[in-house]
Amino acid sequence: MGRPKKYIVNLSDEELKSLKSTIRKKKTSRTLRCRCQVLIDIDESHGRIMTYEQTAKSNGICLATVNNIAKDYYAGGIEKVMSYNRSINSDQARRKLDGRSEAKIIEIACGPAPDGRTRWTLRLLEEKCRIELETPVSKDTIGRALKKTNFDLTATTTGASRQRKTRNS
Repeated sequence: MGRPKKYIVNLSDEELKSLKSTIRKKKTSRTLRCRCQVLIDIDESHGRIMTYEQTAKSNGICLATVNNIAKDYYAGGIEKVMSYNRSINSDQARRKLDGRSEAKIIEIACGPAPDGRTRWTLRLLEEKCRIELETPVSKDTIGRALKKTNFDLTATTTGASRQRKTRNS
């Protein structure tokens, strides 16, 4: 016999109805659908009651996630469960480049190399982008943007040694 539940979920009829309608909407994300289904599964006032372990297994999530969803409902109600708490340090919040800037960097990198050079380096691209773009961009950001597009600055061979095919290439 396990421990008694710490957070008991008792949904009202209106809350249950809104959760079911949220699940049915096509634009609802998978995360919100999963949260709604977990709340419906562990609700003690309507229908059959599932344990946290059964809910986690049926929804394909871990037990801690079920516990966190129940804790959020207990602390702040259905609004707290349905809201995303994104960190200000998340990837989307910290993006330095938009699509237009990335396209400009790729255009510069695909163009002819500067005089006296055989190819672009990240430092050369950084200097050129400082002139052409309105926001300053570091060489690391430029490298990340080029990596995302599978653009390799060192793809050309120098002829010094034969390139070998690796197992993953």
